[in-house]
Amino acid sequence: MPQPERRPDRWLILAVICLAQLVVVLDNTILNVAVPSLTEGLGATTAQTQWAIGAYSLAQAGLLIAAGGLADRYGRKKVQLLGLALFGVGSLGAALSASPGQLIAARAGMGVGGSLLLATSLAIVVRTFDQDEQPKAIAAWTAVASLGVALGPVIGGLLLAHFWWGAVFLVNLPVAVLGLIAVARLVPESKDPRGDRPDLLGAALSTAGLVGLVYAVIQGPGSGWTAPRTLLPFGLGLLFLLAFGLWERRIEHPLLDLEFFRDARFRGAVSGGVLVSFGMGGSLFLLTQHLQFVLGYAPLAAGLRTAPMALTVVALNLTGAGIRLTSRLSPPVAVATGLALLAAGLAAIAEFGHGGSYPGILLGLVLMGAGVACAQPAMAGAVMTSIPPEKAGIGSGLMGTLGELGNSLGVAVLGAVLTAGFAGSLPAGLPDSAARSLPDALAAAGPSAASQVRSAFADSLTAGQLIGAVAVLLGGLVAAWLLSRAAQQRAAAAPGPVEPVAQQG
Repeated sequence: MPQPERRPDRWLILAVICLAQLVVVLDNTILNVAVPSLTEGLGATTAQTQWAIGAYSLAQAGLLIAAGGLADRYGRKKVQLLGLALFGVGSLGAALSASPGQLIAARAGMGVGGSLLLATSLAIVVRTFDQDEQPKAIAAWTAVASLGVALGPVIGGLLLAHFWWGAVFLVNLPVAVLGLIAVARLVPESKDPRGDRPDLLGAALSTAGLVGLVYAVIQGPGSGWTAPRTLLPFGLGLLFLLAFGLWERRIEHPLLDLEFFRDARFRGAVSGGVLVSFGMGGSLFLLTQHLQFVLGYAPLAAGLRTAPMALTVVALNLTGAGIRLTSRLSPPVAVATGLALLAAGLAAIAEFGHGGSYPGILLGLVLMGAGVACAQPAMAGAVMTSIPPEKAGIGSGLMGTLGELGNSLGVAVLGAVLTAGFAGSLPAGLPDSAARSLPDALAAAGPSAASQVRSAFADSLTAGQLIGAVAVLLGGLVAAWLLSRAAQQRAAAAPGPVEPVAQQG
């Protein structure tokens, strides 16, 4: 397979792509600390603020596969430029919103732009670097994505301390403008040379199915998992995805070639990616509540105390230490080691955090960061090398989709464990509504039972984190087994040494 020519400006291209990705990931979390300001400034209800946050991830996750197919057919550079333009316009619209409805629409527009950027970022990185330098480039790409997760609450808190809530969106505009100029001048165009006709029906079915599933996952914790508004979109999402799978098997040039899933290496890598997102998303959701409700930190202080996990990823990957270590390991061992460290970090947070010890939580965060730094580049590399290079956009979009789903599932599943455990541990006689949150339970219980309520909440947090640790560990072993099996199959299928042919006289 021909390797990309080493461009002298390839590391500058990587910096531009990572900067664009940084703001997209940043906006997944930056709005969380602005909820009180939004409620006051726009007169938004709780449901409207939830949708201001959820519309972004919903549009982003739903369109990633379609965006990847669009990039492969029409050019990844073109789609990257379109994504930057949409993201910038959406950010300006969000900053200038005068009503909750306008803000929700602008956030959905930002999500569309974000999907185009995420679906092309890794594909451009892979097509810019050759196989020798790809691990370093992918590690840097992973580190920047993790940095965005950590910086979101911190930057949001700092901006809100000095400016109005719209400032959390205005910071995106310089990045969008700089990105448009740099991508136009530096990034080489790449696309599928076959120039297939667009699979419009496949794009529509995949988008509808993913939007239905993500919507159900977002609605489940608040509305109830058996409520009609949860079950209906979930069922429709599954039907659309089933129709998508059947359609993709029928057409000559599908949007997503389902044959990819026959490769055990591909299956192992994507399942590992979901588990990393599941563990990170769910654990941070529980940990921020633990830091604020149990240990009493303010939102900005809590955000700062969750940063060590992402900073560990950045330190290990940007310095090259993580690559030097994992390059000595096979991909299955790297994935298994990384997910084992992630599970150990979750367990450490559960064990030491229950006693109110932040140093113990810090240990868990560092272990989790080391696990992500070890596993994620290996999984990204396995996905992108198990599919044809002309389908790099689909690979990048699929990884982004599964990451979004894993993050949403982590919040939903571990949040449901927290809610169920908390409801079952509350003192008798409290109304059902008391289990919705710790403040509601404290208000209903009164001062006499406050200690029991706080203890029940802490116990439920611990149970959720331990369940997450077990799920990540077991799933990591399965992902590593699939990768190992694929390696054995490739070794068995490789041609052996050619016997010399005797010359005939």
